[in-house]
Amino acid sequence: MSGSLVLLHLAGAVALLLFATRMVRTGVERAYGDVLRHRLRSILRNPLLAIAAGAALAISLQSATAVALIVGSFAGSGIVGGTAGLLAVLGADVGSSLVVKLLSFNLSLLVPLCLVVGTALFMSTERRNLLQLGRILIGVGLLILSLRLIGEASEPLRQSALLPVIINYLSGDPFTAFLLAAVMTWLFHSSVAAILLVTALAARGLVPVPLGLVLVLGANLGGGIIAAMLSRAATPKARTVPLGNLIMRGTGAIIALVALTLFAPPLDLLGSTPAAQLINGHIAFNLTLAMLGIPLAGFVHGLAEKIVAMGTKPDAAEEMAIAELSALNESALDIPSQALGNATREVVRVCETVEIMLQRIIELYQDADEDRIRALASLDDRVDRKHAAIKLYLAKATIRPMTEAEALRCQELIGACVKLEQVGDIIVRNMLVHVRKKLERGLDFTDEGWRELCAFHAAVLANARLAFNVLVSRDPDTARQIVQEKDRLRDLEKKSSQSHFVRLREGTAKSVETSSIHLDTIRDLKQINSLLASMAYPVLEEQGLLRGSRLKAS
Repeated sequence: MSGSLVLLHLAGAVALLLFATRMVRTGVERAYGDVLRHRLRSILRNPLLAIAAGAALAISLQSATAVALIVGSFAGSGIVGGTAGLLAVLGADVGSSLVVKLLSFNLSLLVPLCLVVGTALFMSTERRNLLQLGRILIGVGLLILSLRLIGEASEPLRQSALLPVIINYLSGDPFTAFLLAAVMTWLFHSSVAAILLVTALAARGLVPVPLGLVLVLGANLGGGIIAAMLSRAATPKARTVPLGNLIMRGTGAIIALVALTLFAPPLDLLGSTPAAQLINGHIAFNLTLAMLGIPLAGFVHGLAEKIVAMGTKPDAAEEMAIAELSALNESALDIPSQALGNATREVVRVCETVEIMLQRIIELYQDADEDRIRALASLDDRVDRKHAAIKLYLAKATIRPMTEAEALRCQELIGACVKLEQVGDIIVRNMLVHVRKKLERGLDFTDEGWRELCAFHAAVLANARLAFNVLVSRDPDTARQIVQEKDRLRDLEKKSSQSHFVRLREGTAKSVETSSIHLDTIRDLKQINSLLASMAYPVLEEQGLLRGSRLKAS
């Protein structure tokens, strides 16, 4: 087999590995993401549990980078402290290394099992959690299969005349090898994938263990760079946790590289095979960083804050935070297509604000204070201002001659804007009242009741994002999905109410105390979902997919 074909097969196997990792992470985030975030938020307040929580979440999401971005956003919004957040991300690095260890075992039997069960679930159900469980199982099966393909694709490299030359060069220049691995990890956007590739090559004797450890250290540096770069557009507070993690991992990797080069420590202690030595070395490195992070996290986070502050202009940042730019250009009113485009941009901004409100309201149910309540209420004021401005702008646009399609689009945008304003009112005038009542009375939901609320809220939030997409894309398949989800949520509401009344009959004290809050919240979320689902009706009507108030059979 020619060298180009070998590289093509190897690239295909790596591509499958990256796709499978992404598939598992997507499934976990869609099925359990909101619940995991709520659990993580409460646990992170205890710094000693932060490392374990970060490790568990990284194993679930198959990605330490995803954990770094989630925790960074928590720190940016003040939900958790930066020091505890940094410890959680260091724990996520440990969890990521344990994922590599788990995938190093012989799991070939799981490939057909995961693919068959996952495909059956994915193709035969419309229930969101089972659908995503099927996605996760398919991803796990493809992930294990990709590792076998990497091994098979790399087998012909044993006879390569060029590979020993490259390996010898990199072995004699560990610094270049270290940087090359960091760049490779950045290109993969996954330290797990990069380290699994190095491990697979080492298992076949293509990469010596000392060079493999150098590449593993470089992959750790690259893993830290990924999160720091992906968060560069976030608020300054949200950037400090990924940057602190980069400081810890980068400094630790460089120190370990120097120690490995100068002292040549005995590597037999790490395991009996090359693959085991690399994986155990990877775990030991991240465990050491996590332990060092307990006394050093506060100092490192402070250093990260200073670095972020050096690149931020306070006055400009404050102006950007309060600025409310408008796309409603009066000079474009004479050209209806441009005016409608401007209005669409502005409605999308209202969608973004409403999505933030919908995300934050459930957080306040668990952890509320007056400052955060006022901040959420201020977002509704912004929605009201935007709503009034958009209606006035479109009213002016309708004075000009329009085609029938443009007139219908204008009415669609006005209707969407009205519904978004109503959603904001429900969140502030109804749900914030429930939050205040719960806060003032010191009430707590039962674990089962809170899980039901989180699951219902997660479904509504997912539907909201679909509705916002339909407003721009006008995709009929997505519009149909939204209306179908409305029916599913109706069933979910009935099931939640029945479960709640069962707990009331059993005399569960917390259920009695929070009964009205629980039921009113479910009702409010259902009303929000109905308003958002109705944003899809114009698309369905245009395609002839609605009959009365119901979907036609497909």
